[in-house]
Amino acid sequence: MTLRPLSSQSRVAAVVRAAGLGAVGEKIFNNIPLTLDDAVLIYQHPDLNAVGALANWKREQIHGDRAYFNVNQHINYTNICNKLCRFCAFQRLPGQSGAYVFTPEEAAAKIRATLDQPVTEVHMVAGIDPKLTYDYYLNLVRAVKAARPDIHVKAFTMVEIEQIHKISKKSLEEVFADLKQAGLGSLPGGGAEIFSERVRKLLFPLKIGADRWLEIARTAHRCGLKSNCTMLYGHIETKLEKAEHLLRLRELQTETGGFQTFIPLTFHPENTDIDELPASTAVNDLREIAVARLVLDNIPHIKSYWIQLGVSIAQTALCFGADDLDGTVKEERIYHDAGADTPQELDRDELIQIIRAAGRRPVERDTLYRVVRVESAGAESVH
Repeated sequence: MTLRPLSSQSRVAAVVRAAGLGAVGEKIFNNIPLTLDDAVLIYQHPDLNAVGALANWKREQIHGDRAYFNVNQHINYTNICNKLCRFCAFQRLPGQSGAYVFTPEEAAAKIRATLDQPVTEVHMVAGIDPKLTYDYYLNLVRAVKAARPDIHVKAFTMVEIEQIHKISKKSLEEVFADLKQAGLGSLPGGGAEIFSERVRKLLFPLKIGADRWLEIARTAHRCGLKSNCTMLYGHIETKLEKAEHLLRLRELQTETGGFQTFIPLTFHPENTDIDELPASTAVNDLREIAVARLVLDNIPHIKSYWIQLGVSIAQTALCFGADDLDGTVKEERIYHDAGADTPQELDRDELIQIIRAAGRRPVERDTLYRVVRVESAGAESVH
């Protein structure tokens, strides 16, 4: 079934007013940033359809009917980690069953295994293994670039950068210069979790807090690296804490302009230390997408990460504020270790079909959102 977006401002305004969200709607229609109170209001408002219609209108003002994807692969180079986050099912201790570390050459072999595919990006994130050296990280980037020189290396969360910085005995600026010289192209947005000190102390006390995460992102942007940003939701956080998280991201984006995409990450409780918590619902997932699009007015893209949400919800999210499905992916381990039952990968044609079924125009992009190919009405054109 094709989803028909509701894009007329007058129709959306009528829906929003009827739901009692007229004041929020007027701000969105007039490009006025939402306040913390506004964000909390749309998080708790019972009419998800009204919130979604407004987010869809905003999304179409920015991107029209386009929905982006890329051809990428994932390399989770180690699952050894000393952070012991209670929400993580991926981490292992040294010597524990299933623990692994890829050598740079093993990572490069994974790149060479896909040389017959039009992959443009490798996404590399992992645990924090304190035994890995500074040279290991540089050689990891060098190895995958040598295996496929034209690939864009998107690697290392701010948490990983903190560890790399710690062992380097250099300034953050020098670390970023070294990584860029090795071939790093941009950074993913993971490791932010939720910018709440209360939650950090309960769920991830060994991981950097909000201020440090934001400072590393700020420095990366000043060093010429784009990044994404994220928020982990669906555990013990409150609506206020989520709203505060979004506003802190928006504040840094105003300062640096370095965030490309925001990705809401839903918590998967299976196989974690807090598996007694309920899993997220489709309603909650769509609301996160919609609220993000409305609050983060200065971050260009909102991603519905199909590997995590599942294809159907991610597809529906394209009419609730999202404009990006991520990519083809390949061999993602972090969410599958937490019980995700989504496919390990989708091919390019499958992503195109998913986007078209949502009433959107598929646009293949590179990591920096430069258009590779636009699909339209059963025919494709190259730009």
